Amino acid sequence: METRKVLSSLCYFSIFFAGFIFPLIVYIATGDEVTKRHAKKSLISHLIPLIPTPLIVFAIYNDFANLPDRVPAFTIISMVVLMIIWIVVVIWNIIKGVKVLVAE
Repeated sequence: METRKVLSSLCYFSIFFAGFIFPLIVYIATGDEVTKRHAKKSLISHLIPLIPTPLIVFAIYNDFANLPDRVPAFTIISMVVLMIIWIVVVIWNIIKGVKVLVAE
């Protein structure tokens, strides 16, 4: 198996063990354009779940500071959205990692 295939697929699979650090290191260190492209795509996909983080922080602050005696609906909705985003990102990374490994 080619090194670039393994390295490219590890960039996608690193969502399980190294987060965005492994694709970032591969992107900086590699000279191969194909591997660099896969590292960039996986890095972006690893960072997507960080986008709703300010929304969740705001939701927690808003629900618990302003409505202490009610159900924190905004927080619950934000958490559900974040879980859905995480599930989609993990599945997408698994699919892309496998596709890179089996591509000819």
